[in-house]
Amino acid sequence: MTTSLSPDTVRAYLKGLQQRIIDAIVAIDGSSPTVDPWKKPAGEKLQGNGITQIIEDGPVFERAGCGFSDVSGPALPPSATHDRPELAGAPFEAMGLSLVFHPRNPMAPTVHMNIRMIAAFPKGGGAPVCWFGGGMDLTPYYGFEEDAVHFHQTCADALAPFGADKYPRFKAWCDRYFYLKHRDEPRGIGGIFFDDFSELGPLESFRMLQSVGDAFLGAYLPILQRRQVMPYGERARAHQLNRRGRYVEFNLVWDRGTHFGLQSGGRTESILLSMPPHATWGYRLDPAVGTPEHRLLSEFLIAKDWLPANGV
Repeated sequence: MTTSLSPDTVRAYLKGLQQRIIDAIVAIDGSSPTVDPWKKPAGEKLQGNGITQIIEDGPVFERAGCGFSDVSGPALPPSATHDRPELAGAPFEAMGLSLVFHPRNPMAPTVHMNIRMIAAFPKGGGAPVCWFGGGMDLTPYYGFEEDAVHFHQTCADALAPFGADKYPRFKAWCDRYFYLKHRDEPRGIGGIFFDDFSELGPLESFRMLQSVGDAFLGAYLPILQRRQVMPYGERARAHQLNRRGRYVEFNLVWDRGTHFGLQSGGRTESILLSMPPHATWGYRLDPAVGTPEHRLLSEFLIAKDWLPANGV
């Protein structure tokens, strides 16, 4: 029985998933996406190619980008070797699928999903070292408990075949990772996150990655379809834009994926695909106690187990 994993298998899965997701959101929004195949020019630090697909200024999505990339470079950047110092400076190949959807309606949450594989080739020779990472997380602007429970339950179901420890572990990891330390607050209600993952072996680790990727549409679309038809006014829009500012802060200050791409010479347009089209930074916009905006902070943007005690 083979234990090796072909990069072609991973590549075909990621590209197929990208198209499935784009087809699903086009069916909801009605807009045609911009499809941008790209290839790194000869002589650049990174070599490789990818496909970016994006909807902008649609009736449902102000911005919804989904990008596939497959690149290689002469040396892993520092952000990728923080936990693997023995691989500092090693050549590498990285492929992944990353998306962020920013709906127009403030009642509908922003969502992020990323799945990836990195293979490093030790300078001294030997077999490549492969690891996987990714996850998905939800950033609401108004809190709905049924949405939080549904999203987390879908994540838990996707991980259940790979061990009872995976959801609680990756949920806690997500809570720690998507945290604005300078604001002392979480970015959203979390989800799951994992990185440098290889403990199941290459094939089973990849199957786990597939299960997470395949769960995305079921995790997000029911929430989007419930919320994108809800009425809202100028106050809700202003609150959404202010909270989007927090999203920008996290991505630029704390996100390792953003740092990895920029430090390694990645494609800037693809790296910054996650940015919302509009955001604001008001001075001390603290919502009044008792308002739905304050409830988001006091009841949703907190450390919380969203699943029933017997739910996982």
